[in-house]
Amino acid sequence: MSQVTAHVLDTARGRPAAGVPVRLLRLVADREEVLATSHTDDDGRVGDLGPDQVAPGSYRLVFDVAAYAATTGQDCFFPEVALTFAVRDESHHHVPLLLSPFAYSTYRGS
Repeated sequence: MSQVTAHVLDTARGRPAAGVPVRLLRLVADREEVLATSHTDDDGRVGDLGPDQVAPGSYRLVFDVAAYAATTGQDCFFPEVALTFAVRDESHHHVPLLLSPFAYSTYRGS
């Protein structure tokens, strides 16, 4: 399993958000380096986001909400959700995203 994982829940539909395109980027100086691309599985989870270990630094998860909304027939105010976070140690970093057509919320999961 990757050191960085994510989980997307569609709170409007009350179920996991399957098929959401996700990118993991490392932020280095003035550029973004793509480490991995994937999609959420049927349970809304993505566990194959890059290497088993990532170096300390700044990272960004980018969720293609517009692509997901198009497949579910929902409206979409935020076509993309980009979450920037810091990795400071070798622990697992899990980032859940709670999603609805007009809002989202996130936190550091376990």
